[in-house]
Amino acid sequence: MRRWLKWILAILVIAALAAGVAWALSQRKVQQQAAAAQASQRVESAVELAPGDLVQVKSRALVQALPISGTLKAATVVVIKARVAGELQAMTLREGDLVRAGQTIGRIDATDAQARLRQAQQQAESAKAQVEIARRTFENNRSLVDQGFISKSALDTSASSLAAAEANYRAAVAGADMMGKSLDDTVLRSPITGQVSQRLAQSGERMALDGRVVEIVDLSRLELEASISPADSLQVLSGQTALLQIEGTASTVKARVVRINPTVVAGSRSVTAYLALDPAPGLRQGLFAQGALTIGVTQAPSVPLSVVRTDKPQPYVQMVTNNKVVHQPVEFVARGGFEGQRMAGIKGVPEGATLISGQIGALREGTLVKLAASTK
Repeated sequence: MRRWLKWILAILVIAALAAGVAWALSQRKVQQQAAAAQASQRVESAVELAPGDLVQVKSRALVQALPISGTLKAATVVVIKARVAGELQAMTLREGDLVRAGQTIGRIDATDAQARLRQAQQQAESAKAQVEIARRTFENNRSLVDQGFISKSALDTSASSLAAAEANYRAAVAGADMMGKSLDDTVLRSPITGQVSQRLAQSGERMALDGRVVEIVDLSRLELEASISPADSLQVLSGQTALLQIEGTASTVKARVVRINPTVVAGSRSVTAYLALDPAPGLRQGLFAQGALTIGVTQAPSVPLSVVRTDKPQPYVQMVTNNKVVHQPVEFVARGGFEGQRMAGIKGVPEGATLISGQIGALREGTLVKLAASTK
C-alpha cells in the first residue's frame, strides 16, 4: 500500500507542475498578444501634418557661393619721402586732411641746393667762355692754313681743343640741370588726390635722404584682400561678384574680383584674391569685411538643406508615399543659395516628391501621416 501511495503522490506532483507550466505559457501568450495589439495601434495612429510641414522637390538654379573675409585696403597708397637731405619746413598737414594731386605738402630747406645750383651755373658759364675762346682759335687757324702760314696739324689741334671745350660745356650744363632738379626736389608734392593717413615727420625735423614724411591713401578705390584655400581658388575667376558685410555698417556692399595672386602664400598655403568694392560712403582702410563670393550656378532638384537628415550613415530624406513615411537615401549634387535660403541639390528622389520639412523631428519609417484639413 505504501508503494502505491508514493506513486500516486508523484503523479499528483507531476500533474500540478504541468498545470503550472501550461498556465504560465498561456499568460505569456496573452501578454504577447496585448503587446502586439498595442504596437499595431501605435503604427496605425497617424501623425497630422500642417501645410508648412511639407516640402516639394523642385528644380532650382542654386547659386554656389564661397565664404570670404579679409581687410579693406586702398588700391593706391603713397608714402612721400624726402628726396634730398635737410630740415623739413612748412609741414602743416594732419591725419585726415584732404590733398589734391600736385599740391605742395611741405618743403626741405633749400639753402644748400640753391648754392650748389648757382655754383653749377657759374661753372657752365665758365665752360661756355672756354668754348668761345676755342672756337675763335679754330677759326683763326683755319684762315692761316688756307693762307699757308701754318701746318694742318696745328688746325687739327685747335679742332680737338674746340671739341673738348664743347664737351666740358655740355657736362657743366648737365651738372646745372642736376642741381636744378635737386632744388625742385626740396618741394614735396602729392602725386595723388586723397587723404593723409599718417604723418611721419614734424616741421623742423632733420630729414635724411629717403626719410618718410607722410602717407596718403585714395579711398575712392578700396579693395578686399581675401585669402582662399588652394582647392577653392581653382573656382575663383576674375569678374565674379560678391556681397560683403563691412563691420560697422548695416547694408551690404558689392565687390568684383579684379586680380588673383599667381603665387601661394608660403606660410598659410593660401591664395590671395583682390576684390574691388563699389563706392560707398563711410568705408575706411583697415575695416574687416566678410561675405559670399558667387562662383557658379547649378540647376538641380533641390530642397532646403535642413530637410536632408544625417543621423544615419547615409544622408536621407523623410518622403511621404501613400500616406506613409519612407526614409529615402539621397546624394548631394550641389549646395547653394536660393532667394536667401540655404538649399541642397539632391539625387535619389523624383522631382515633385513630397518630403517632411526639417522642423519635424525624425519619424519612424512606416508611420502614417495625415494632412490637415486645409491642405485638401
